[in-house]
Amino acid sequence: MSKEAPELPDPTQIEGAPHPRDTLRLVGQTRAEADFLDAFTTGRMHHGWMLTGPRGVGKATLAWRIARFLLSQPVEEPAGLFGAPEPPETLDTDPESPIARRIRAGAEPGVFVLKRGPNATGSALSQDIRVDEVRKLKGFLHLSSTEGGRRVVIVDAADELNTQAANALLKLLEEPPARVTFLLIAHQPARLLPTIRSRCRELRLGTLAPEEMAEALAAEGAQEIEDPAALAALSGGSVGEAVRLLNLDGLATYRSLVTVMASLPRLDRVRALALAESAAGRGADGRFDLILGLIELFLARAARAGLSGPPQPEAAPGEAQTLARLSPDGAAAMKWAALHQSLGAKARHGRAVNLDPAALVMDMVLEITASAA
Repeated sequence: MSKEAPELPDPTQIEGAPHPRDTLRLVGQTRAEADFLDAFTTGRMHHGWMLTGPRGVGKATLAWRIARFLLSQPVEEPAGLFGAPEPPETLDTDPESPIARRIRAGAEPGVFVLKRGPNATGSALSQDIRVDEVRKLKGFLHLSSTEGGRRVVIVDAADELNTQAANALLKLLEEPPARVTFLLIAHQPARLLPTIRSRCRELRLGTLAPEEMAEALAAEGAQEIEDPAALAALSGGSVGEAVRLLNLDGLATYRSLVTVMASLPRLDRVRALALAESAAGRGADGRFDLILGLIELFLARAARAGLSGPPQPEAAPGEAQTLARLSPDGAAAMKWAALHQSLGAKARHGRAVNLDPAALVMDMVLEITASAA
């Protein structure tokens, strides 16, 4: 008797956060929205758009806002008795319109999302977007072309396309079907084929300030944030990363890490072991990745401290004093920068070969201790 295929997570959704298609309001990206709206209202619409910027700043949310907007606009609006209608002044659409309701339900026939699908065995998500998924897109474009109207293709994320899939998508961008708009979400656009980049107009999204971060998280349904400035510092102004930190208690974990680092060069082994062991155990993969990332972040902040002083605001109580002591000058900054690079490589290797999480974290802490001596 064959086993049922497991239900796979949606690669376009951050765990614990609403799906981007359900987020109607976008905070802090007025410039990108205005640039797109200006192109639309002045008749300079491009068939391909690349939405760039760090992870989690709202690229997917903007893509879905654009999709709702485009599908809500008539393809050709006659001037009528009283002249042409006023051009739209915002990307906002009626949240209760049939199009908006179908998009929330994942049932809008005018939208196709090109994303990672199952691997060859169907047991997990593929590590990249394969050409089979692009073939499904071609089928969508062929079938939906008979219905007329606008169509939107969201590629989330374009830098996950493998070589075959990228070349197949390129052919569609080179000869775009009528009334189709491609929205390519790219976290690392440099990884894309130059020919793909050249056929898209870029919309650049920036990181969010602390007050914008708090507003965006409130819109996502987050409770009152304990320390929005620290959260903005640790997340790099990324709402998606902030959600992950909140879900995994990242602020408290970083405070624990800073407390361990404050004990250097005489390492507080009890606290260090407690931190390392919290990365192990069943279901602790997310926390393991969190701790590895926070160690790298601490080293990066230590390197910057030696060049320009401790970063502000503090991401944990006592962080500024600890960084000032451990990284007082440029020579120390170079040392921490080199360690950031080497330990980052060690973390990625250890993750790839499934090293014991607690042992890997403790080994990294010991290397930092040796450098602080």
